[in-house]
Amino acid sequence: MFEDKTLTCRECGAEFIFTASEQQFYADKGFQNEPGRCPNCRAQRRANGGGFNRGADRPMYDVVCDGCGRPTQVPFQPRGDRPVYCRDCFDQQRQSSY
Repeated sequence: MFEDKTLTCRECGAEFIFTASEQQFYADKGFQNEPGRCPNCRAQRRANGGGFNRGADRPMYDVVCDGCGRPTQVPFQPRGDRPVYCRDCFDQQRQSSY
């Protein structure tokens, strides 16, 4: 029922074979889409955490802690309508609310 197909990797542009057995596996699992990346790019993406950035290049914003007054950095841009805390004060606030 399935035949080998040649696909082009959207990551590196290389052609790769989407084998009949892989197609059967995809069908058995209920996957609707063909793979968009070659096996090498898929393996590299998995090794790098699945493509999620996990904060590596996330911008940090300089603020003054509303709890202790020390300068600190936070991973979001404060809007000014809520207090912003350093790590220690944030942990204290969270513990006291439980």
